[in-house]
Amino acid sequence: MIERSIALLYQGMVLAQTEGGGGAAEAPRGPGSELWLFFIAFMAIMYFLMIRPNQKREKERREMLAALAKGDKVITTGGICGTIVGLNEKSVVIRVSDEPPVKIEFLRAAVTRVAKEEKEDKEK
Repeated sequence: MIERSIALLYQGMVLAQTEGGGGAAEAPRGPGSELWLFFIAFMAIMYFLMIRPNQKREKERREMLAALAKGDKVITTGGICGTIVGLNEKSVVIRVSDEPPVKIEFLRAAVTRVAKEEKEDKEK
């Protein structure tokens, strides 16, 4: 099957070259010229469907991590829910329970989402 399509493709190229005649006609276009257009269109579609949304999500995540403040209720990547009681540049101290008092220190990157924002979104 593949051999037949290659043979037909080759025959089409030979016919295109011989039908061109002579003189100053434009250069023959092979089947590869349309392939470039397809490749460029494919890359544009990939950018708008995969790369751009990913960049947007990552930007929102960075903004969320930068906006963390004491008192925010957060959920970590491990599924631990708690309230922020301490912050520094790279880590977050989360109070998990009041009785007995349990505080755990996490990296900022371990915070998945702020639970308080979800409740506000549901109210709107």
